[in-house]
Amino acid sequence: MRLDRLLGHLGGLSRQAVRQALVARRVRVDGRLETEADCPISRFQRVELDDRPIQSGLPARYFMLHKPAGCVSATHHPHHRTVIDLLDEPDTHELHLAGRLDLTTTGLVLITNDGLWSRRATLPGSRLPKVYLVGTEDPIDPACVEAFARGIHFAYEDHTTLPAELDILSPREARLSLHEGRYHQVKRMFGHFRNKVVRLHRERIGPILLDPALAPGDYRPLSAEEITAF
Repeated sequence: MRLDRLLGHLGGLSRQAVRQALVARRVRVDGRLETEADCPISRFQRVELDDRPIQSGLPARYFMLHKPAGCVSATHHPHHRTVIDLLDEPDTHELHLAGRLDLTTTGLVLITNDGLWSRRATLPGSRLPKVYLVGTEDPIDPACVEAFARGIHFAYEDHTTLPAELDILSPREARLSLHEGRYHQVKRMFGHFRNKVVRLHRERIGPILLDPALAPGDYRPLSAEEITAF
């Protein structure tokens, strides 16, 4: 919302009174003077007029969670426990996920109440690498490395995946770095080589690495450095 509209809506000021207050430097946003009427204001920012709070500013919350298998990446579900159910936090109805994982997939999930931040983390244009440990039923064909780097064509969507980096760690285990997140993408990429994915674990989203101290089902708040990493 624009600052002038917020002052009019929450502060009960007329348009003229809003303009006068801004020109007279009577408005502060997060403690700094603000004179621009079209300054965008989020619900997390504190807005004051003559040192009187017009908007207190909702605390922004950011968590990383180690998702266990069998837990749904959703805010609610009629039949399964969700990642939100694992949080011992107030007002969990205000939280949402920045990126999802399949029911059987484990690893890093980011949870927040900041929609702008989560969009930066998940928009395809951001091209943030998502890094997975992959376990397969059969030995991994070395040809996968070059094929994944070129991109795998999904005929149903007529889409070729973005170049992906595959590092084969052992005959049936690899680390895969993707820059997109299409439906069941990892399983379908390996399925192109008729190899079934039997374990899938997300280690990283962009610069944020799953804390190795977190056991499955555990979570912690993100650090200031992690929050600003996007």
